[in-house]
Amino acid sequence: MRNRVCAWVMLTCILTCAWTLQPGVAQAADEPFIFGLLLVGPYNDHGWSQAHYEGALEIEKKLPGTKMIYIDKVNPADRAGVTIPQLVDDLVSKGAKLVIANSDDMKDGILEAAVQHPDVYFIHVSGDDVLSGKAPKNLSNLMGRMEYGKMMAGFAAALTTRTGKIGYLGPLINEETRRLAVSSYLGARYAWEKVLKKPAGDLKFQVTWIGFWFNIPGVTADPTQVMQRFFDSGYDVVISGIDTPEAVVMARQKKQQGQQVWAVPYDYKGACAGAEDVCLGVPYYNWVPGYEALIGSAMKGQWKSQWQWLGPDWKAIDDPSTSSIGFMKGPALSEKNREALEVFIQDLGSGRVNLFQGPLNYQDGTPFLKDGEIAKDEQIWNMKQLLQGMEGQSSAAK
Repeated sequence: MRNRVCAWVMLTCILTCAWTLQPGVAQAADEPFIFGLLLVGPYNDHGWSQAHYEGALEIEKKLPGTKMIYIDKVNPADRAGVTIPQLVDDLVSKGAKLVIANSDDMKDGILEAAVQHPDVYFIHVSGDDVLSGKAPKNLSNLMGRMEYGKMMAGFAAALTTRTGKIGYLGPLINEETRRLAVSSYLGARYAWEKVLKKPAGDLKFQVTWIGFWFNIPGVTADPTQVMQRFFDSGYDVVISGIDTPEAVVMARQKKQQGQQVWAVPYDYKGACAGAEDVCLGVPYYNWVPGYEALIGSAMKGQWKSQWQWLGPDWKAIDDPSTSSIGFMKGPALSEKNREALEVFIQDLGSGRVNLFQGPLNYQDGTPFLKDGEIAKDEQIWNMKQLLQGMEGQSSAAK
């Protein structure tokens, strides 16, 4: 979803192409700058798409003169037969000067639309066409370094589990989703071995994929049924990697039935709401810093085609103005584990702990990182498999 790249330890990685749009036209003072948003899910999904929607609303406040319009539920189930270029045409006809596509599966369509509309700016979230050299000069890529947030999620899960069995509720399988599952596992393994001082072999980490970013009845596996199987099999903490909140919803139901279980939702800062008694915390995206920089440059006539992979502001990871990745500690996380997590976060930020350091092997036994080798961004971005120690599929069945 979501070649040359800079070092993993950088907080913000920006590769800027040599192309700059001709100053063309800076925004007229009395004319609104309309930007359009294509959302893969509902705008109020309590997850991925809502995080984008609320980030765009914040841009209207931070950048005077901007106005957001949007189309949600842009997926094969809700808009069968409708193409991304068709939806872009609709947004442009309503005055959009910039269009944001918020899903990896929009990659081909948004590239086509960018070529068809050379005078419109485009942001593809999670893509890498700028890196591969496929992007026209009016298209940029944006993504958050959620790998850090997932490490925190895995760390909290491992400190909390009573059974030593952690489940990972995954969406579809691609490089992005593999690297986020891997990051969760590495965070869990670190807490298990380094903090709890337990043998690595006693930790079970199972990844189960549903087949899309959220449930599509009759098409994907039902995430509530996947959660049920996790809990019935003794997995007492589940980390979610899907766009919607089934993990915490199901965990709360099980808690009300007397089971001691927990969950870590994903994407959206408010994802613990309504399930506080089982929510260990949520790693979330804050799209405001990236949106503000890219939309602001377009408004000023200073646009450059670039790839941005933005990380936490380690001075304050929950600062809404500066940090693209945050972790909101959940009410169900014990005080002792909160303190341990805070130390872990500080160690990640200082570079004292780097979990992408070898030796690490892929699931099939081939080396991912040799002993002492530190992963380059390219290796992490293009994660080829899950790692040894993880259970579950590394690729979709053919």
